[in-house]
Amino acid sequence: MSNQSKRAEGAAEELGGKLKGVVGKVLGNKQMEAEGRLKALKGKGKQLAAKGAERAKGSLEEAVGAVKNRIGAVIGNERMQAEGKVKELKGQARQATNK
Repeated sequence: MSNQSKRAEGAAEELGGKLKGVVGKVLGNKQMEAEGRLKALKGKGKQLAAKGAERAKGSLEEAVGAVKNRIGAVIGNERMQAEGKVKELKGQARQATNK
């Protein structure tokens, strides 16, 4: 399962939990209300975990790109340098998207 689908699953679980909590509150059912809050928190946790995994991938991608960029510069290989810079920027973008 991709991190994007994990985030979507977490968002759905969070929304479902919030709805269950509201229904429990309206009905005066404390147990249902508490179960809803728990489900919402679990969904939020799934989303945060998926974001963290994406940030880690972005950090690794940025580091690999930076190394490739530097090696390309040292050996005078402009294509390698450019590919490294692209990978480095892609990693930074992945991290920024998942804050």
